[in-house]
Amino acid sequence: MLKVDLQGGFGEKGRTSIAVSDGKTRVMLDAGIKVGATGNEYYPKLARPVTEIDALFISHAHEDHIGALCRMIRQGYTGPIYMTAETRTEMPATLAQYADPTELRDFQPPEAQIRLFEPGETVSVNALGIETGASGHVVGGVWFSVEGAGRRVVYTADIVPESAVFPMDPLPSCDLLVLDASYGADPIPGAERARRIAKWVADYADGCLLPTPLSGRSLELIAAIDVPFAIEAGMREALSVQIHAPGAVHAQRVGVLSKRLAAARDWSVDDALPGCPLLVHDGMGVAGPSRAALAAAELAGYPVLLSGHLPKGSPGARLVDRGAAAWIRMPTHPTLPENLALWEAAGCPPLIGHSCDAVALDALREHISALQTGARTGDSYQIDKETVYAHSDFQ
Repeated sequence: MLKVDLQGGFGEKGRTSIAVSDGKTRVMLDAGIKVGATGNEYYPKLARPVTEIDALFISHAHEDHIGALCRMIRQGYTGPIYMTAETRTEMPATLAQYADPTELRDFQPPEAQIRLFEPGETVSVNALGIETGASGHVVGGVWFSVEGAGRRVVYTADIVPESAVFPMDPLPSCDLLVLDASYGADPIPGAERARRIAKWVADYADGCLLPTPLSGRSLELIAAIDVPFAIEAGMREALSVQIHAPGAVHAQRVGVLSKRLAAARDWSVDDALPGCPLLVHDGMGVAGPSRAALAAAELAGYPVLLSGHLPKGSPGARLVDRGAAAWIRMPTHPTLPENLALWEAAGCPPLIGHSCDAVALDALREHISALQTGARTGDSYQIDKETVYAHSDFQ
């Protein structure tokens, strides 16, 4: 029997985390934070004490998947922390923006605990086998498949099956699929959204602001727009590393992305807003250079395009709500047709959706009847030998 504890990101967006146990070994997958939340709701709701976790795996370095890592160390986690080299490189910048300042100072993840793996590798933790695969979401991002007791759970983390930039490995068949349902039943293909963004940017080619995460969506945007642009200077090295990481970007895109990045102007927060499109991080205006850039753009009436998730109350959300900024989603998660195909390829198993609210889950269930729409942070699912799912609560 396998037990799956939903520790964050279920019926909500943020603090994404699950734990999987065969009764003897327990692994935790992701340890994110929830932007806009406070207190305990900012962090994963752990089903068991950290001392009972045998291994912690991180899918990628976005805050909703890694931001609680210092909290885990503070609570006494001393076991191995598995991640890719790219996630390890990006981890300090994410923690600097989203970890509690005191925890960031006193409870940095020790190097001795970090174990590196490459997408496609399988890691054994006692009797559990944790298979990994490229996610298509960011460089070094992965999905996880946990196999034990004759059963398999696949946790996708964040995935993009049809990314224009990043390749994704196919998911294996499984008994339970914990799927990236960020977009609910949104059917619009990524290529169509990219065309809309490209047109919007071309209409404001003489100056506009494009807040974006440092990894993932930044390269998707650079691939989509075809006019001269600027970037916050601190992004250049990280973007170059992402483009040239072996096998991390579709081969036919490497040259184009490299050329466009080389031609981009450098900008810093002390400079005037440029007369061309400007990419700054992060994507919500909560932290990083985009916070100051959004404030300057608002004062100057400088056009702003947001293109991803905007937590309620975030600077980006406030601008959109007031009509002071535009919003066009750049798909960095699966759309409805992609999720249907993923579910069918996995053998049409029972399904739990993460990273979306109840309304989005209900909309998705109209298309995928196996979706467990009642799954919430704090719930547990058991997979026995007949593949029967028992629902409980560890609150």
